[in-house]
Amino acid sequence: MATAAPHVMVLPLAAQGHVTPFMELSHRLVEHGLEVTFVCTEPTHALVLGALRLRQATVDGIHLVSMPDSLADGDDRRDLGKVLDALARCMPGYVEELVREKKVTWLVADANLGSLCFEAAKKLGVRVASFFPASAACLGTLSRIPQLIEDGFFDDKGVPKRREAVELAPEMPPVYTSHMLWSVDGGPEVQHVVFQLVRRNTEAASLADVVVCNSFLEAEATAFELFPDILPIGPLLADPGKPVGQFLPEDTRCLGWLDAHPDSSVVYVAFGTSTVFEPRQFRELAEGLELTCRPFLWVVRPDFTSGAVISKAWFDEFEGRVAGKGMVVSWCSQQQVLAHRAVACFVSHCGWNSTMEGVRNGVPFLCWSRLKVDQYTNRSYICDIWRTGLAVSPGEDGVVTKEEVNTKLEQVMGDHGIAERARMLRDLACRSLGEGGSSYENFRRFISLLKE
Repeated sequence: MATAAPHVMVLPLAAQGHVTPFMELSHRLVEHGLEVTFVCTEPTHALVLGALRLRQATVDGIHLVSMPDSLADGDDRRDLGKVLDALARCMPGYVEELVREKKVTWLVADANLGSLCFEAAKKLGVRVASFFPASAACLGTLSRIPQLIEDGFFDDKGVPKRREAVELAPEMPPVYTSHMLWSVDGGPEVQHVVFQLVRRNTEAASLADVVVCNSFLEAEATAFELFPDILPIGPLLADPGKPVGQFLPEDTRCLGWLDAHPDSSVVYVAFGTSTVFEPRQFRELAEGLELTCRPFLWVVRPDFTSGAVISKAWFDEFEGRVAGKGMVVSWCSQQQVLAHRAVACFVSHCGWNSTMEGVRNGVPFLCWSRLKVDQYTNRSYICDIWRTGLAVSPGEDGVVTKEEVNTKLEQVMGDHGIAERARMLRDLACRSLGEGGSSYENFRRFISLLKE
């Protein structure tokens, strides 16, 4: 009688930048013969199924399961403090319930949820893998929070006492006390809630049997030397056509549009799922892209602008002026776009998924980070350490002008040194993932551990 495959429960934080790498990891686990149950909160589960236009809850061997988030229908799920409070109350119980029901042998959970689920799994005899979907530099920095408090950089609520940069090691992005992982929108109260969660997660990390992250040794050699317990298994990538848990339906027309353009000619512009622009900044970006006279593919989500709504008449007129040169879509398969031969530059908010996807494909960056969560660290890697891109510079009023957009794009696309370094980093990523490479060998070790 055949032995049942080990059953892994995968649990990401309910945000696009977390669901995507966890889904990519899940495909790899299934390919290696593991049974995978992928758990999301009910609203996220509905978004993923809706974007895929699925009625069944299994995709490519991954079982999609939902758990309640304990918020009422009228609650604002953009209120991070409220969401985290609700999850803290309900998640441990639901994790225990699912572990028992599904006969789970391993929990592969988001390091950002460690304090909410690691203990629940361990007390039922389930082993735990902590997966951090961002850089090793960020994860390692979190482990230094007690030391940073003791050294007087923060008070015990995470509020900076000294506004400065802290260098943990050469060739690592500095830690800016005003731009930490808990530096989120929502004011001091929400930041305090997030800071307390971060501290509890750091303490819960000791419960994990293994810690892995979506990075590779050659990209962050100093960080992995400083924090040797973190195992790099990236950059993760799903095979073309495999779903990665998108929240919005993909507009596939853009791939045909790219086919019609020469190699290294198109500017790709995308700011993830949460970046929001004020109307004036939106117009400056649009007109800056127009000024370049280069073909561009621009992802504009339905909720991309805040405050006053962009005039439909103005935007229709803009699209008319750039017709044939620019294409605007509401969402797309970013991995397929960045892998396309026509893409020459990536204008990005510098989320870690976007960063790794650009790196893996050797695409130079124009960094337009909003200085939230880990974006400052990622921008520092791109501009200062890898030197595979440049950053836009806002004016005194905080607005990036159309002239700045045009100038910086020309600089990035005309800099052969940037292009060469981007190709070299791409080759290092590919070698890392190839047989005998560091991420390849680490992933083999990880799979062996899951099958024990």
